[in-house]
Amino acid sequence: MFESVQENPYPDSHVLGEGPEPHPLLRPVLPLLGRWHGRGQGEYPTLDQDFRYEQEITFSHDGRPFLRYEARAWLIDGSGAALRPASRETGWWRVTPGAVLEVVLAHPTGIVETYVGLASGTEFQIETKDVALTPLAKEVTGTRRQYTVGNGEMTVVHDMAAVGQPLQHHLMTHLRRRPS
Repeated sequence: MFESVQENPYPDSHVLGEGPEPHPLLRPVLPLLGRWHGRGQGEYPTLDQDFRYEQEITFSHDGRPFLRYEARAWLIDGSGAALRPASRETGWWRVTPGAVLEVVLAHPTGIVETYVGLASGTEFQIETKDVALTPLAKEVTGTRRQYTVGNGEMTVVHDMAAVGQPLQHHLMTHLRRRPS
């Protein structure tokens, strides 16, 4: 009744030298490629207390001029034990001539963000252009992120304007590239 299904002939790759050749426009963002894991701390004026979390981020490609992005985090206690799932997001980082970044991120909490930014060596800065919210989503009016990569490590700083608060520091994560 059904024909046999072929395995995906265009798999994503998060490792240079494996999978498809990266599109030439990806050259400025190749330092992001990989699976990353680490810990971070968060705060915001509307929260009762600061929090700690672990996070995994994956940047991969399929040979076209964009990166696939996926991130998930979970809250941890002071000893590092997992408490519960926290944020999750997925999206696409498109690279245009001049190392200009156009990013689309979607969150299961009803938030979709579009960003513009720039890749500059080992630093990648993006800031929201638009934020769309479902009717029950938390009010987020803007965010800014900086990803810095070097020596197999990545630092992510995330600022946010939400629930009546101005743009300010929200999260900082330190991650290490995971072996393939």
